[in-house]
Amino acid sequence: MKCSIRRIGALVKLSLLELWRRNDMFALLVLSLVLLVPLSMARPFGASGATRYFDEVALLLVWGYSLFIALGIGGRLFTSEFANRTVYPLLAKPVSRGELLVGKYLGAVAASWSALAFFYTLWAGSSLLRGGECLTVCFFQAFILHALFAALAVAAAVAGSFLLTPSASTTLFAILFPAMFFFGRHLPDYAENVSGVLRWLVKTFYWVAPHVEFFDMRQRLVHGWGGVETGVFLAVVGYGVVYSVVLLFLAHFLFKRKRL
Repeated sequence: MKCSIRRIGALVKLSLLELWRRNDMFALLVLSLVLLVPLSMARPFGASGATRYFDEVALLLVWGYSLFIALGIGGRLFTSEFANRTVYPLLAKPVSRGELLVGKYLGAVAASWSALAFFYTLWAGSSLLRGGECLTVCFFQAFILHALFAALAVAAAVAGSFLLTPSASTTLFAILFPAMFFFGRHLPDYAENVSGVLRWLVKTFYWVAPHVEFFDMRQRLVHGWGGVETGVFLAVVGYGVVYSVVLLFLAHFLFKRKRL
């Protein structure tokens, strides 16, 4: 057990360092610095209250950046190993496929979370400079749920990379996640307005698809509505953890069946 934990820890460190060596991560962080700070500091027409809507747009950009990073990292996590044939010396350590999957996944999640922490620090810093209160219960709830969303996106991209090509997997989830983010809560209403097979398909999709809209607390955070109840918060946390674990089991099943 200790040896397995050591091997997974080494893989996490290796994966994290490898991901941060890529220039696209730093380019995205610089882009976020250029866009998020002026946007969140803007005062349209001199009205301080209108800055809340700019804050909401800034947080929406953070969601877009985090999704881009998570899907990009998850989609390339094993495809590059297969293409460069570096997976063979890793599995010959000996390291099991399950340990390799968990170690690289945790490293990818750690990289995504570190970038997400940078984004939220920028947003919180700009809010504090304007005299706002950001370090509240709602802020920490929003960050934790957003971090779970990133972990879920990485798990989905990893599982998809074993089923599809990297570009196809990234494109699929780049469409699915924003669609559920903006329209997922409206699917039950849409299902009531259709009939036959289409209603059954919509309801099935509603129960199977990842409800990433559950993790969105932008409006509560920006408009000062306060955090959600503890029971609701824990339910969403449990949903994110369970869904991510299911996707990892699927990825492990596909990885075991893959011929190397």
